[in-house]
Amino acid sequence: MTSATAPQDRVFIFDTTLRDGEQSPGATMTHEEKLEIAGLLDEMGVDIIEAGFPIASEGDFAAVSEISKRAKTSTICGLARANFKDIDRCWEAVKHARSPRIHTFIGTSPLHRAIPNLDMDQMAERIHDTVTHARNLCDNVQWSPMDATRTEHDYLCRVVEIAIKAGATTINIPDTVGYTAPRESAALIRMLLERVPGADEIIFATHCHNDLGMATANSLAAVEAGARQIECTINGLGERAGNTALEEVVMALRVRNDIMPYRTAIDTTKIMNLSRRVASVSGFQVQFNKAIVGKNAFLHESGIHQDGVLKNVETFEIMRPEDIGLVQKNIAMGKHSGRAALRAKLKELGVELADNQLNDVFVRFKALADRKKEVYDEDLVALVADEQTNDAHEFLQLKKLRVICGTEGPQEADMVMSIDGVDHSIDATGDGPVDAAFNCVKMLFPHSARLEVYQVHAVTEGTDAQATVSVRLQEDGRIVTGASADTDTIVASTRAYINALNKLIVRRQKTAPGTDTKTVSYHGK
Repeated sequence: MTSATAPQDRVFIFDTTLRDGEQSPGATMTHEEKLEIAGLLDEMGVDIIEAGFPIASEGDFAAVSEISKRAKTSTICGLARANFKDIDRCWEAVKHARSPRIHTFIGTSPLHRAIPNLDMDQMAERIHDTVTHARNLCDNVQWSPMDATRTEHDYLCRVVEIAIKAGATTINIPDTVGYTAPRESAALIRMLLERVPGADEIIFATHCHNDLGMATANSLAAVEAGARQIECTINGLGERAGNTALEEVVMALRVRNDIMPYRTAIDTTKIMNLSRRVASVSGFQVQFNKAIVGKNAFLHESGIHQDGVLKNVETFEIMRPEDIGLVQKNIAMGKHSGRAALRAKLKELGVELADNQLNDVFVRFKALADRKKEVYDEDLVALVADEQTNDAHEFLQLKKLRVICGTEGPQEADMVMSIDGVDHSIDATGDGPVDAAFNCVKMLFPHSARLEVYQVHAVTEGTDAQATVSVRLQEDGRIVTGASADTDTIVASTRAYINALNKLIVRRQKTAPGTDTKTVSYHGK
């Protein structure tokens, strides 16, 4: 049977970038960033958005609640542990959604049963009680036996049956530690469909981690075996080695529809823009050779490859760049380009801005065009991301920076930084110009945050390329990521550092509402 006549079974895409993806150390997003990403996921056609873990914090609850109110088409889901308090809090957050879902879970493998010290019967009773409670609140309930792939098969069948009878409408089978292989993933779904009464009346989902690099393969194998929901994240973001990458499973189902006759509701032309935005707000840059969205995914350097592509692009490309929203024509913008041209180019790149946002980006675009010979698509994407990351009204702002560096030390930095609207200046030395600039910031605004990650990426080629810098700070368990872009790497680094500190200040206020950032001491001249 050809793909044209084969039945196209519907596969639901469950995105957990805002929950499981955000659990990557240092990937914490701000409230506004979560709302933005959720809006983009909704527009792209994601069926279910797992917006967060409402009981984890007031911030998570507020984000899930607001996303629920704003969602236009997606089902909005919140995560809850297997207890009434978690489930009630989850329902309070998602009940505003047009289509709400409660997702509750408990670890069922021997290793996970030992944590709450429950025997099999006690855990079975808790599963029945908590799923029943969730179903009494919401018609759409998902249940997950965490670490299902390492749970005894007989017990897994038993608890899945209990959850179905208690009212679960979706059963998710997580490979929590990325332990399974494709053959096992498929066999597990088939076993549950064959052995569990009522299994044919609900949807089975697959949630795979990438510890052994098989998350995408395991998810697709589960679908072939009968699962009809894939849990995934943008760019494969997630704990440890990450989750199944949304863009990989969606494009695999599209490109190989001849052997996998399944369809999704995803508008694939929006993938690239979402990938870039998630990379920007999370601080986790996409590796160059990443499937689908990596910088090199559609580049050809080998002479044989280039010759083949020039004669017939299908010789070495199995999908078109336009399919994921990657614009093929890369016409450089310049200092003579106007607002209309900039707006048109950004729209081509999948970015639409309000007039005031466009004006701000346009000013920075003109400044960049004066410093660069050519402004490419990647430069514009970095400009927009930088504008969205750095708020002009933040507590700390870099006003002026001059550095002295070279083969003979020490390296020096001279800085003017605004603290709550008041300019302060200082100079400092360091082990390199970036260290000297960071020392200036620390002297003007003392803090105990530890620098955990400092990453620099060139946006385009050439000595005049913009640098995008990500900085991750940790203070008393709070982890924040700052980012910035500039043709001057030292300026980009310092702005990223200050951006992270501004986020840290907001975190301090949320965890200690009585704290006034204005009372923090500083030293200047």
